Amino acid sequence: MSDARLSVFKTYKLYVGGKFPRSESGRVYEVTDPKGKWLANAPQSSRKDARDAVVAARKAFGGWSGATAYNRGQILYRIAEMLEGRKDQFAREVADAEGLSKSKAAAVVDAAIDRWVWYAGWTDKIAQVVGGANPVAGPYFNLSSPEPTGVVTVLAPQESSFLGLISVIAPVIATGNTVIVIASENSPLPALSLGEVLATSDLPGGVVNVLSGRTAEIAAPLAAHQDVNAIDLAGADEVLAKDLEIAAADNLKRVLRPQPVDYTETPGTERLTAFLETKTVWHPTGSLGAGGSSY
Repeated sequence: MSDARLSVFKTYKLYVGGKFPRSESGRVYEVTDPKGKWLANAPQSSRKDARDAVVAARKAFGGWSGATAYNRGQILYRIAEMLEGRKDQFAREVADAEGLSKSKAAAVVDAAIDRWVWYAGWTDKIAQVVGGANPVAGPYFNLSSPEPTGVVTVLAPQESSFLGLISVIAPVIATGNTVIVIASENSPLPALSLGEVLATSDLPGGVVNVLSGRTAEIAAPLAAHQDVNAIDLAGADEVLAKDLEIAAADNLKRVLRPQPVDYTETPGTERLTAFLETKTVWHPTGSLGAGGSSY
């Protein structure tokens, strides 16, 4: 029997609502490495794909935001476990996407998995950092606690195809939001492969939705969408960011503006708190004992 065989090329698909659709438009575009070598054909998302992703994210929001913070942490850690088992695949994709050596790409993947674990640990701690009891002049408890903003659109960093991607997705879902991610336009393959990991983890479908294609084309309808509550412009250039901010103002979206970020540095809590609202509750303290002392 001949040893010759045909190569089996991978078909990359979108990840929306826990499923893997091709783009509604049927379009694809060529993805190449930094030297121009063809890597794959990636789906080129349409406005309809973007709207479908919003519907999926909104449907998943109630269950995900209503889960306990501890449970969300468990699920995020499970994803890290599965990423650890596919390190070699992601190292190859990152090396191709960013033009790195195998050893440097492996280091990037290790850092990305560590970053995911870091955010998983914050799920049941962030409320203690940004919430608390407020002093008031009266016999009342006044308690503030964080709540997720809702459906968030994230423009993934263009140059950091995996570490940057993880750094902008993980904090959004760790705090109970659901997300539509627009992958790096030129290097979308690690993001599309991440969808395969999410689909086989315990993460409910629709919590993370991954779109690939022309960033400006996909971002425009999402910035203007009335059922999107916030947008992270990490992967937008100055001109696109301005246009998207104007569109986002129509329904008062929260906007995280693009800024220089070294994704290799340990992050602070900025991205965790960027998409949180604060709920404040008043409650009478009552009294204790015959003396009427309050607590």
